[in-house]
Amino acid sequence: MKILFISLGCDKNLVDTEEMLGILRSEGYEFTDDEQDADIIVVNTCCFINDAKEESINTICEMAECKKHYNCKVLIVTGCLAQRYKEEIIKEIPEVDGILGTSSYDEIVRIINDAMDGKKSAEFKDLNRLPEVYTDRIITTGGYYAYLKIAEGCDKNCTYCIIPKIRGHYRSIPMERLAEQGEKLAEAGVKELILVAQETTLYGRDLYGEKSLHKLLERLCRIEGIKFIRILYCYPEEIYDELIDTIKREKKVCHYLDMPIQHCNDEILRRMGRRTNKEQLKGIVKKLRSEIPDIILRTTLISGFPGETREAHRELLEFVDEMEFDRLGVFPYSPEENTPAAEFTNQVDEQTKEDRKNEIMELQQEIAFEKSENVIGRELIAMIEGKVADENAYVGRTYMDAPGVDGYVFVNSDEELMTGDMVKVKITAASDYDLIGEKI
Repeated sequence: MKILFISLGCDKNLVDTEEMLGILRSEGYEFTDDEQDADIIVVNTCCFINDAKEESINTICEMAECKKHYNCKVLIVTGCLAQRYKEEIIKEIPEVDGILGTSSYDEIVRIINDAMDGKKSAEFKDLNRLPEVYTDRIITTGGYYAYLKIAEGCDKNCTYCIIPKIRGHYRSIPMERLAEQGEKLAEAGVKELILVAQETTLYGRDLYGEKSLHKLLERLCRIEGIKFIRILYCYPEEIYDELIDTIKREKKVCHYLDMPIQHCNDEILRRMGRRTNKEQLKGIVKKLRSEIPDIILRTTLISGFPGETREAHRELLEFVDEMEFDRLGVFPYSPEENTPAAEFTNQVDEQTKEDRKNEIMELQQEIAFEKSENVIGRELIAMIEGKVADENAYVGRTYMDAPGVDGYVFVNSDEELMTGDMVKVKITAASDYDLIGEKI
């Protein structure tokens, strides 16, 4: 039986997909990327914001058509949309044969078997359990970098976010289990581990009674074959001294931190349910840059949150200009049902949200271009990810860039390079968000 697997949404969802693929491979299933050739189709969904929700629904409906016109016999829906809207999916899309909640994806084989036997079924185990997976993941990122999900769920309860209701309470994955995963990934050729969770900085507090991300980093750094370890999604108020010291000390840990702050105006931050204020954010940025001068700081912002005035937006622009984040993304506020913010007064109209997003990104583009120019002349290690067609040039990433969200370095080389090679590059020019360099 051939399975088409479609994974939508974030990198954390992708890890779930890769674990399901590993389970299915161990049961003898084959995989295809052709929807006309698939006997079984699985859609792992997202519903974090409205656009993601629409993409998931549209994809399910498109795959439902495959049951009418092609070879598909079974359609399974998993992930966040399945967890949040299981009743609606069952009622509105009768072509769906099975549904799995976010904490139940380890039941994928049973759900498929039930469907193949003509029995529609759904599995929604305790939202606060961790799925039990004992098979090796199938890496879908190209083989040389992989995401390592170190925790599940979230306890922050920001007023705009639905994640705690569909992913459960914060729960860390035991360190020995993560170390074993890291070792297996390294044996499979992975050279960069990217640590992800809804909030990585709190790792271990529920299991070990204290924040233990620094201890996990030290353990992962001992894995032979791993060259880069990158940390995403650190809440600013949870960044602590031992973590900073470990990033400074351990050579494999990238001087790169993804630190979502969402806004800088104190009143907006309060309405968002965030745990910091503007002065604290400034202090955290200053401390990180003082302790680790070459650190790359990425952040995300929300434009047009309910109650955001023109003055608050201007304050955010001034903050971005002052902080000069190395990498920055902006999302227009998306009101999600069953969240407190969706019921707030003073909602901002869609056009204003988009206009404010564009203003911030135009400013950030200027900052990014200037920062790229400042890298010219530096020597950096780059991991090669591919070749530029018909040129003696290759595409790579340095410690400064995470895959999928940041830029690239284009490496000119007369030597033939292979995907996964780690090479030293001297930066000679900058173009938009990307760098250009020569292999040394």
